[in-house]
Amino acid sequence: MADPLSPPSSTGAEELNIHALPPRIQPLLAKIEQQLHSEVDAFLPELRPAVRSVLEAGGKRLRPLLALLAGEATGAIRDEHYLLGTTLEIFHSATLVHDDILDGAEFRRMLPTAKAVLGSEASLLLGDALFAHALVLAASFTDPAICRAIAEAAKRVCSGEILQTFSRKDLQLGFDAYMFHIEYKTAALFQVAARLGAYLNLNHTPHTDALDQYGLAMGIAYQLYDDCLDVFGEEDTAGKSLGTDVETGKLTLPVLFALRDGNPAVARTLAAVVSGQERLPFSHLQQLIRETQAPQRCHEVVQDYLNRADTQLIGLPDSEARTILQQLLAYIHKRVQRLLAP
Repeated sequence: MADPLSPPSSTGAEELNIHALPPRIQPLLAKIEQQLHSEVDAFLPELRPAVRSVLEAGGKRLRPLLALLAGEATGAIRDEHYLLGTTLEIFHSATLVHDDILDGAEFRRMLPTAKAVLGSEASLLLGDALFAHALVLAASFTDPAICRAIAEAAKRVCSGEILQTFSRKDLQLGFDAYMFHIEYKTAALFQVAARLGAYLNLNHTPHTDALDQYGLAMGIAYQLYDDCLDVFGEEDTAGKSLGTDVETGKLTLPVLFALRDGNPAVARTLAAVVSGQERLPFSHLQQLIRETQAPQRCHEVVQDYLNRADTQLIGLPDSEARTILQQLLAYIHKRVQRLLAP
């Protein structure tokens, strides 16, 4: 049976670049960029350069894109969808500022992180300010259910990060606990973006629930890919500091699989590295994990979540927006394949 995430070559999905989506999508994302830029003025003049630097560092804008596509797939994109996308992207930017502090990361998207430029104390407070502003924007929706949903997602993200911090260097961390952490710390924002994008048009319908579950499964798959990137990627192409998860004692999917691969020598070495008792050059660490079954098993888990997300789209009306939602899954699928190839 054909892989539902590998569309025929005529769709162009195999080579999909997140910035090379159908031309009609580009003005939508450009409007998100304009709104992000305008929100810089909401901060004190002394803070604006730092805020601008964080927001303009850019990225794939996946969360705003999900909000817009969910809106179009269930009706039409309205001003509230742009406000939703802007709110979620500012919140996401805040989480990245805090992540870089926790991970000691010096670079993100080829640029110095706020932590590298401002130091940990000031960048921590900068992240807090971004969080607070996102909640100010959330409170501007006339429907209080939207603000509550965004605030609940914010709580879940922070809770997931705390749980992951608690589990650093915990060699007994189980697969289920790890998946719970990433469902909270990453997938919650994808989930609320897709759900509220539909909710703004439909309130509560089966389509809202389907997009909710699409966002959840896609968000998990994307975080799994990102965790694999930290172990198997190359900094020149990844655009950020790599190897920080293992260095800071985070047990992510490839490390968990490698630890349980059945090779005692590999398990002992990884345990020593994760616990901070030993250091390995990043290239040696990569090779050590690649020699286990971890890459193949990671690919299988990511594929499972991508298939779950794809299934949720079956009942949506046929539209270009639905096609692009499928292409986003194919995009992640292709990236994972390339990253985990032998």
